[in-house]
Amino acid sequence: MSLLLAASNAKALWYLTRGTGVVALLLLTAVLVLGVLGTTRWRSERWPRFVVAGLHRNLTLFAIAFVVVHVVTTVADGYAPIRLVDAVVPFASPYRPVWLGLGALAFDLLLALTITSLLRARVGLRLWRAVHWLAYAAWPLALVHGLGTGSDSRFGWLAILTLGCAAAVAAAVAVRLLGADSRPALRIAAGVATVAVAALVLGWYRSGPARPGWAARAGTPTSIVRGAATSASPTPVAVSRTMPSSFDGKLTGRLARNADGAGDVGIAIGGNVTGGAVEGVLRLTLWGSGSDDGGVALTDSQVTFQPVGIAGSYSGQVVGLDGSLVQADVTNAAGDMLRLTISLQIDSATGSVSGTVHGA
Repeated sequence: MSLLLAASNAKALWYLTRGTGVVALLLLTAVLVLGVLGTTRWRSERWPRFVVAGLHRNLTLFAIAFVVVHVVTTVADGYAPIRLVDAVVPFASPYRPVWLGLGALAFDLLLALTITSLLRARVGLRLWRAVHWLAYAAWPLALVHGLGTGSDSRFGWLAILTLGCAAAVAAAVAVRLLGADSRPALRIAAGVATVAVAALVLGWYRSGPARPGWAARAGTPTSIVRGAATSASPTPVAVSRTMPSSFDGKLTGRLARNADGAGDVGIAIGGNVTGGAVEGVLRLTLWGSGSDDGGVALTDSQVTFQPVGIAGSYSGQVVGLDGSLVQADVTNAAGDMLRLTISLQIDSATGSVSGTVHGA
């Protein structure tokens, strides 16, 4: 399999996870707004009440569907150590446990809403109504989950989108409170509580996800924060202080891909070389354009190899590329050249890379 095709498949799951998460938040926002307005018996000549109720029900089903796809693609991506059980059991994941746990709670609430709705005739109206009201908590949980675990939290477009969702919900709550028949003191208390919660979330966002270094503070494993290329450096072994005439090792790492609208692509592979006379960290970057057969028409490259237990690092370029077989010539500061022959095996579903490295 070509490098470009494998990278494209690996990235597809990542983009699908992000996209479905954002769409799910928008749908949950619409569901919450319609649900709040529905309690005020909101309707118009063009939008009678049964139309509002039907739209609310269908949007809920769409939201659940997108959440399910979001969960499945997150687990299938494999980049972060997230298991299927982490999607339903809150705070059990090693990856950002608090913020991922809030997403699991939101998912559990939506599952409870779906199950009780299917069994409404058996569970009774009182239990169904209680679960239905409790399901509204899925929206704030999903919002904080997205900000706490999402890779786009620091980007302005997501902040604007999240602010728009919050503003829509706040407007619906205001309409509900102004039209309520309850006592004025109760309405005022509910309004103050809503503003206070919004202020707390905004303050947390500005001091947390919006600031650099949030990934580490959120509970991301160190190996992911540092990147696959430098995570878990190999354990030093008893090797000579000079490079042997030849060596063989096993490569394990990850692949990432970037592309622009003009068809230019960049592929980066980083991993650890272990199991041989020489161990170290290998980084391989290819730049080029996509070819008709799904490969890369190479225009530039950069290769670095940092051995463990041997002074100095090696850097150079790719001199041969044939499918998943790469040859690179790298030299150190003393001018010693090393020919690396790299055989790659790429898991297109997860973006993980394995293979062998021969140095001579």
